[in-house]
This record gives sequence, C-alpha cells and structure tokens, in this order.
Amino acid sequence: MSNPIELRNVVKIYNLGGGVKINALRGIDLTIKKGESISIMGPSGCGKTTLLNMIGGLDHPTDGQVIVDGIDITNMREKKLAQIRREKIGFIFQFYNLVPMLSALENVQLPMIFAGKLSVVEIRDKAMELLRLVGLERRMHHRPTQMSGGEQQRVTIARALANEPSIILADEPTGNVDQETGWKILRLIQNLNKILEQTYVIITHDPKIAKTSEKIFYMLDGQIYEEPPRSTTAPSQNILAKEQRQLMLAELRWLKTSLVSLEKKKAKLNPESYAQIKMSYAQQLERLERMIKEDQGKGRSI
Repeated sequence: MSNPIELRNVVKIYNLGGGVKINALRGIDLTIKKGESISIMGPSGCGKTTLLNMIGGLDHPTDGQVIVDGIDITNMREKKLAQIRREKIGFIFQFYNLVPMLSALENVQLPMIFAGKLSVVEIRDKAMELLRLVGLERRMHHRPTQMSGGEQQRVTIARALANEPSIILADEPTGNVDQETGWKILRLIQNLNKILEQTYVIITHDPKIAKTSEKIFYMLDGQIYEEPPRSTTAPSQNILAKEQRQLMLAELRWLKTSLVSLEKKKAKLNPESYAQIKMSYAQQLERLERMIKEDQGKGRSI
C-alpha cells in the first residue's frame, strides 16, 4: 500500500526579478504514512506554506517529485490536479474561505455538488451529518456573518471532510480564534483523525498546537528537520513578501478551480444560489487580482 504523501528531493525556487532568487525549498524528502497526524513548525518565511502548497497540488516544484496517494502529481496539468484536490485532499484555511451569502449547510454541500457523485438528497443528508459531527447541528442555516470565528472554522472542517479525502491539510487552523476555541478545534481534529483514519498535515508556529500531533517536523531556510534546528538569522523582507504572495497565488488558483467547477454544475444548482456563489467567488477573485497587481506595482515579480 502506498503512503498518502511522499516528497522526493523537492526543490522550489522563486524568481523575484532583478536577478533575485529565493530558494523556498531545498531538497525536501518527506514521507507521511496513512492515518498519521503531523505538524510542521517554523518561523515566517521558512517554507511551510510552500511545502503545503506542493502537497496540495497548488504549486509545482522546480525539481523533485510530489506523490499523493500513490499518484505522481509533479507535472500534472491543472484539470487533473483539480480532480485530485477535489477527491483526495481537504483544505482547512486559516481565513475560512466560506461563501458569505450561503448558509453553513450550503457551504458544506458545495464540494459534493462539484464532485457530482451524489444525488441532491444524498448531498443534503451528508452535509447535515457532517455539521452534526462538528457540533453545529443548531447552526446549519446560519450564514458565516451570523457565526463566531470558531463556528466558521468548524464549517470549514466539515467542508474539508465532504468528499471523504484521504488527506487533510490545515494552515494555521486556530490562527483566527481565541485560545479556548482553538483548543476545541484541535481536539475535534484529533478525534476526527482517530475516527476516520485520515492523514492530517498541520502548519503552525505554535509549539503547543504542534504537540497535539503524533509527530513534529521543523522547517528553517527551506529545509526540514526532525529536531528543532538553531535559527541564526531572521527571515528577510524578500522572504516575508514571497510568503505573502504564495498565499495569495494559492488562494487565486483555488478560486479559479472553484469557478470552473461551478460552471460545470450550473444546471444542477438553483439559479439564485448559482448567482450568489458566482458573485461571491468573482468578488474574492477581483480582490486577490487587485492585491497581486498592487504587489507587482511595487516592483516585485510574482
């Protein structure tokens, strides 16, 4: 049986223009077994986000191999990558990425609608079960603006589980909630990991959060370690700017994929819901493209 995640000598180099290059990943070798829950720790700009984007098929390596669930996705085209992400990977975003005009129930239904494998009734029933699983049975019909940060994050977790992925990727899953809520979310992740035997990869800078995982890896200067390395220098402004751009580009790719999937499933959606979802995605897309354009205007190459 193949391992859910294998990275073989993965290198990622970003060209920032003007002859400036950033070695974001420097020959990463990493194997994660089925059902493992691991945390990856490190300071800003160390390569954590780049690594998560590689595993999630949101970015391509400059060199090396990325294998997900036995499938080599290193040079895979976007259409096939979108299918891999939809069927095998669940994303828990720090900033939730919920559609604001839709209820919690409708947000959880979206990935299943895009997958097109279940009937309307089956999708609704499964979404309701997932929201019960994360303790939101009384908040199913509330919109994100009517929910707390912790509740929105639980909706994000339920959505990540919708298509029964073998891998869950979480980027700072407690970054925007208070400490008590954060611990509740972590306990939920721990329990789901044990019950569903999915593989969890959690990106964090918090040692307390990392210790809730079975195994901790540490990153510094684009390299990964099993023991905490000694940091000798703080990340440069170039590295911090690069990390921010990576997050923007990853979200941009995710939104574009969602828009394509939405168009394919247009006939199965209520016209009003379709219009609301499309408008929300379009607004998020416009915001990101504007931010990227402003970044480029500062003389940075993305």
